[in-house]
Amino acid sequence: MAATRTVTAPSRKKAVKPTAIKKKPAAKKAAAKKKVPVAGSYNAWKQFEGQQYTGMKIGRSHKWNYDAGVWRETKITPDLWEISYDVVKRRAGHAPEGSGVPVGTGYHWYIVANQQVDKINADDYTTKMSGFKFKLAHKRASKNKWSASLANQRKRMISFLQDMITQLKAASTRLEFSYKGTDYEGEAIPVMETCKEGDCVEWDIYLNEESKGIIRKMKSGWKMNGVTDKGLIKAIAGILESEGG
Repeated sequence: MAATRTVTAPSRKKAVKPTAIKKKPAAKKAAAKKKVPVAGSYNAWKQFEGQQYTGMKIGRSHKWNYDAGVWRETKITPDLWEISYDVVKRRAGHAPEGSGVPVGTGYHWYIVANQQVDKINADDYTTKMSGFKFKLAHKRASKNKWSASLANQRKRMISFLQDMITQLKAASTRLEFSYKGTDYEGEAIPVMETCKEGDCVEWDIYLNEESKGIIRKMKSGWKMNGVTDKGLIKAIAGILESEGG
């Protein structure tokens, strides 16, 4: 009887997958450069046209909510009134932790503004203000002394008002257009502090003999505080852009 040969099937070796080389996650640019906390960014020294400053970066904005305040006014001449206003203003939202100035810091601002008022019944008026405020001095929380004497504050106020007079004398851009069945006529006065080589970022707008506020050119487009009709803003901006504004 012939010998029986047992044939063993060759064993199948599992294919060895090449070991994947785990790449170390690329360091993010933000990680490579140390992130500056908001507080650090706010308090860091900055430059603006050769002027050194700290605090909020040029171009950014605050939004405040005012409590029920007390406005008092006394008539001095047929066109001149003395006013006083006392109120607490509250930030809309919350300040980033560690940002801003310490509690106890003080500021002295000088304000020039348009106040548009319309009577709606025997006792009530709508009121809207737009304009500019200029810092005359500040007082640090740790010191009981202002950054400028009263005499120097007065000099700064005079300089500011002279700049405003120059702005009012500057050539304005005529505004004339129709929008939603209404004809508009007026002018746009350039805010000189925002103009470079004839290109202005902000304009003070007057339409149909009323102050409409300040229009501002931003990276995201034109904005106008207090005006919610984007079409009206676009119509004004179109004229300014066509005039090289």
